[in-house]
Amino acid sequence: MGIEKDIQQHHFQSESQKAMVNLIYTYHWVTEKIKTLLAQDGITLQQFNILRILRGSDPQPLSTLTIRERMLDKMSDTSRIVDRLVLKGWANKRTCSNDKRLVDVSITKEGKRVLEKMDKRMEEMNAVLSKLSSSDLKRLNELLDHIRS
Repeated sequence: MGIEKDIQQHHFQSESQKAMVNLIYTYHWVTEKIKTLLAQDGITLQQFNILRILRGSDPQPLSTLTIRERMLDKMSDTSRIVDRLVLKGWANKRTCSNDKRLVDVSITKEGKRVLEKMDKRMEEMNAVLSKLSSSDLKRLNELLDHIRS
């Protein structure tokens, strides 16, 4: 299936415009697939992202500012999402000892357990890319990095 058929548009002003539309459409398509998998375990994409960030820094806690800088979705309300993770028992929050204006956030054992479960499902999440070979994936990553360079 091509982008023309998917969005029922058969004319683009240029290959550049077509590529941009295709990139945006594909981003949303992949995101929806991942959201559906995560929802089975009661976790949002933003919560998953923050838990991954916290696990990557563990045992060092991170401020909400640092978490926001590392997030894939920069528009997320990090503080609100962290509060939900705390309510679920997946993260801890405490006032930073060095700067009382900041809050330190760390992942809990339960949060790690949730991510371990997600790690096992990662193959399902990665299935959206299963039609690409290893060399295709490498080239895709190179092209995406090149766009942002």
